[in-house]
Amino acid sequence: MNKLPVTLIVNGREYKLTVDANERLLDTLRLQLRLTGTKEGCGVGECGACSVILDGQLVNSCMVLTAQCDGARVETVEGLGTATKLHPLQQAFIDYNAVQCGFCTPGMLMAAKALLDKNPDPSEAEIRQGLSGVLCRCTGYKQIADAVKAAAREEK
Repeated sequence: MNKLPVTLIVNGREYKLTVDANERLLDTLRLQLRLTGTKEGCGVGECGACSVILDGQLVNSCMVLTAQCDGARVETVEGLGTATKLHPLQQAFIDYNAVQCGFCTPGMLMAAKALLDKNPDPSEAEIRQGLSGVLCRCTGYKQIADAVKAAAREEK
């Protein structure tokens, strides 16, 4: 297999890696960097469980080759907050019961962060559109949208 050198800046930290030419960003994050918050759901870019922010854009990490990311900045759910100081989105997800089984939560959080980074005061419709790429089978989305709305107010 063809191996390639790649440098990634993940959650503000630089990593110099060697990856297979066909290695997905999802696998690099989970297997090489042990950042397991990013989940694999469908593996074909449909569910959004693997969503990360790549150079400011929300992407499905299962659809991106790591070799394409040389020099890129990647934000994962592990970069949002800490155990002692949660990000306002994380706290709002707890406060508004937006976490059920939790499988989609990392992708939802990253989608919400990408939305709020671009639009700090989104309408309900804009929130629902911003989260539309991440599927949730448990919550019905209302609690998630309410949490994002609350986090947007908190960050002002």
